[in-house]
Amino acid sequence: MKKILYTMFGAGMLFLTTSCNDFLETTSPSDADVNFVFSDPSSTRAALNNAYELWRSKAFVHANGLFYDLCVVGSDSERHPEKYSAQTRHIPENLYSNGDAVSSFDISFSDGSTAWTNLYSIIATTNTLINLFETSSSFNTYMSAGKPSELSQLYGEAVALRATCYFELCRFFGDVPHQLVPGVQAEGLTSRDEIYEYHIKKLMQVEPLMYHVGENANAIVTYMTRTYVQGLIGRMCLYAGGYATRRTDLGADFYKNIDGKTISFTKIGSEKNGAVYNRRTDYLDFYKIAKTYLEACVANHGSVKLITKDSRSNSKAGQVFGNPFQLVFQETMNGDALYSEESVYEIPETRGQSSERPYAFGRPSDGGGSNAYPGKSYGQSRFHPTYYYGDFDPNDMRRDVTATVTASSGKGAEVMISFLPSSKSQGGISNNKWDENRMTSPYTAKQRNSGINNPYMRFSDVILMLAEVYAELGEDGKAKEELRKVHERAFANATLANLDGFITKCGSLKEAIAQERKLEFGGEGLRRYDLIRTGKLPEAITKLKTQLTNMVNGLETKGYYTFENGNTISNYIWTKSVNAKSTYGFRLTTQCTDNNDPVLFPGWRGQNDDWATVASQNVTTGFTEIANTNLAIKGLFSYIDPNGAEAAALVANGYKRVDWGKTIVDNKAEYLANVFLNYTEGTPPIYLVPMNANTISSSNGKITNGYGFAQK
Repeated sequence: MKKILYTMFGAGMLFLTTSCNDFLETTSPSDADVNFVFSDPSSTRAALNNAYELWRSKAFVHANGLFYDLCVVGSDSERHPEKYSAQTRHIPENLYSNGDAVSSFDISFSDGSTAWTNLYSIIATTNTLINLFETSSSFNTYMSAGKPSELSQLYGEAVALRATCYFELCRFFGDVPHQLVPGVQAEGLTSRDEIYEYHIKKLMQVEPLMYHVGENANAIVTYMTRTYVQGLIGRMCLYAGGYATRRTDLGADFYKNIDGKTISFTKIGSEKNGAVYNRRTDYLDFYKIAKTYLEACVANHGSVKLITKDSRSNSKAGQVFGNPFQLVFQETMNGDALYSEESVYEIPETRGQSSERPYAFGRPSDGGGSNAYPGKSYGQSRFHPTYYYGDFDPNDMRRDVTATVTASSGKGAEVMISFLPSSKSQGGISNNKWDENRMTSPYTAKQRNSGINNPYMRFSDVILMLAEVYAELGEDGKAKEELRKVHERAFANATLANLDGFITKCGSLKEAIAQERKLEFGGEGLRRYDLIRTGKLPEAITKLKTQLTNMVNGLETKGYYTFENGNTISNYIWTKSVNAKSTYGFRLTTQCTDNNDPVLFPGWRGQNDDWATVASQNVTTGFTEIANTNLAIKGLFSYIDPNGAEAAALVANGYKRVDWGKTIVDNKAEYLANVFLNYTEGTPPIYLVPMNANTISSSNGKITNGYGFAQK
């Protein structure tokens, strides 16, 4: 929601002619274009907004496309909802069956091809715009001013958008063509190392000449500000200095730095599919750069902040708040021109146009395509049961915000999610961070049109990246204090947070920071690539499969399994539909710590308090008021003997026994064997995506796929 539309007019249209062609065929702008674009800053903004709009609507790497396929799934916390065999995307998600399926995988994989083409289209647009800046008569003036100006801010945004696109290309494809000048064809592949170094250096040049969020009328979170650039430098440095799967078929001297010097690496495990898993030996140089810019971002973060207090007052109806992590995401659903205070950069979406939150990355709904309450939400973003039950401390207030066990019926009622592989109210525990029930103004006319923004970078990410950098550089005291900021805000008080106990349980400060990121960013697309860049993916897969095996064995042999934190998952739970409005005064639940209350615990579920009014405001039809809108749940975290007195009493009180963990056992191939199918620790994880087939065929042999992908 909220939503500044990227206004495009006049000069913006000229970039449509230079960006929509194949990226190898772009042309240089004319002198007339330069004069027109720089005749007024508003003309420059209009031109840049065209590139932003392409990034918002067509990038295929931050909402739908590869983000949908590979970022919110395929980690030790996140998974997909359907059967493994149901979708081609599950093959790359699960590392191509340990690389054995690489040679047979279709390199025309449509989402990869679309992302490739569209990212280079955006890059072509930014290249044209950057060239206009750098050839304008005023360029040296505002670049040497030593402080931000309207034009230096705009130039910085163009540089940042291009760097972001190359970051995404390297993340998904590895080594790619590196085109920087309009009309000059990229010759073959460039190592990701050289690409990272180039754009980090370029970002460092523009960073001092940009505004922090809130320092200027146009320095808002839907534009790329100095605050974002500082965070982006940190993010790119962690990837540049991190582990990656690299090709071995390009020659020993292919991987070079920006100065043309061959890079040396430290390898993990063996070679397979013409690839190795390694990290630069000079990786600490990137951590030192990251430290400088992440420290600067934390020290002066403009109007962005870590939300540590829940500013909401308890409602007249009795809804209790007191969870700042809830507020982070509630603010993303509050209305037009309102943003989460914790967002460093949000990609704007507008109500009534296609958007993925919450359809793919939020609480599911069985509603139909239109006039539903709420409309259909597929629920691509799901979690392993071990994450929900085993990773979160029972006192961690992030769990119920992050994950949910209930969905919406689409008719104003709450329904239990089943572990049966499928979608909507089936498919297992789901992302709960976005829910149309919670929107200030839900859009009921059509599915997938909510207008909830995409939070591309949050301030807690900046803080935890800095904590990771400090720990890697041996500054443990500073690392612990940054970790404390995020960890303690997740608990009602510091005693419950028990930071020292958390670090001890994790085994080290570094592991605690990694675990904190896992808990903080569930369903936001960071965990999979955190594991890759830290070299922990193989180890995490082995640990996950052990945890899943132990859980399934317990469910099969005893009917339940208890995790180290005391949470128990059982084969059965008991549910009952109730009238929460009459009992509590509201339907949409908030924070609840009373685990004896089956309606309010776990928290952050229920239904919109007044779908009838929403339907009227949306001029939609077909809504009929339902009395029993909420679910009371028993046995979700503790074992109830299905043949015992407690179960009999629940049934006598109107509860129904519902299959829960039993469905996992009945479908254990999907929840165990098909999770990272056949992956063997010690081999390089093939997490990359084939490059665009048309680009390869037209490159005259200068661009080839690696990692075992067959050339077709």
